[in-house]
Amino acid sequence: MAAFACMGAASLVAQQPALTEDTQLDAQLQSIAAAHHGKVAVYAHNLKTGATASFDADEAVQTASTIKMGILLDAAEQIRAGKAALDERLVLTKANQVPGSGVLGQLTAPVSLTLRDFLHLMVVVSDNTATNVAIDRLGLEHINATLTAAGMKQTVLYKKVYMPAQGPMPADQPKFGLGKTTAREMASIMERLATCRLSLDGSASLPGDGPLCGALLHMLREQQDRNSLPRYLEALDTSEHGSAIANKTGALDQVRADVALIATKNGPVVIAAYTWDNSDQRWTGDNEAEKTLGKLAQAVVQRWSPDGLNAAGFSWENPLAPATPK
Repeated sequence: MAAFACMGAASLVAQQPALTEDTQLDAQLQSIAAAHHGKVAVYAHNLKTGATASFDADEAVQTASTIKMGILLDAAEQIRAGKAALDERLVLTKANQVPGSGVLGQLTAPVSLTLRDFLHLMVVVSDNTATNVAIDRLGLEHINATLTAAGMKQTVLYKKVYMPAQGPMPADQPKFGLGKTTAREMASIMERLATCRLSLDGSASLPGDGPLCGALLHMLREQQDRNSLPRYLEALDTSEHGSAIANKTGALDQVRADVALIATKNGPVVIAAYTWDNSDQRWTGDNEAEKTLGKLAQAVVQRWSPDGLNAAGFSWENPLAPATPK
């Protein structure tokens, strides 16, 4: 029974259940949003059961650093096509060093690292300098072409981090800054990684797709900001015990956002949640928006998986293979 219960994402790829809106959970999410001093958008999807729940999931929002999920997706596409490799070496120059989150902007350039290393830093500490190196390597136009090919109509990476936009820009770029998305569309990127649906044209998976998805999910699982969606779900030191959550956060003064894959005892759950126009603009652990995001995730997990999380129930190293019971 344990082996059967841990078939993992391999069975999800073969058979995607029909989507069914959970109206009771919708009402809970709306109540949490109504209590927040700011605006909220959220989309949740249980990949095992097909249950979904949402509130303003198609509202265009500022991505902040969650747009780095789109960079990961494009990296996967270029690696699959043989145009890039995780272990290729890139050189950080002083021109790409920018302030904000991360550590590479504080080092003495030039610094040589692999593409894997730059992507890892882009995710686990949201390193802005690493992000700019990745954008230069992959190409801004190619990243956006991949997002379009993946079916996204409102998800765009406008520019490099802390650098001015180049060339003609859409009229809404000043409003959204680095990037634009919706909760539903950002969730779809995480869903692609969770089910390892990397082919944008619906063709069959390639032999290396499973381990490639696993490498990217490893980065997201090591992400160090645990104050938003994971806030009320995990209390252990996940750096030692292995997290049941892979996520990417984003933050600006008036914005807090998070997109996560959560391995529950009732299947993997994807949540993308955004808050903006927030009254609380403090950069502290008790920021209201971060607590609101935590409450949203807590409501979803309690509704769909009352028995909690199960990190071993998902095949993190290769989502196309059955999970190994532990």
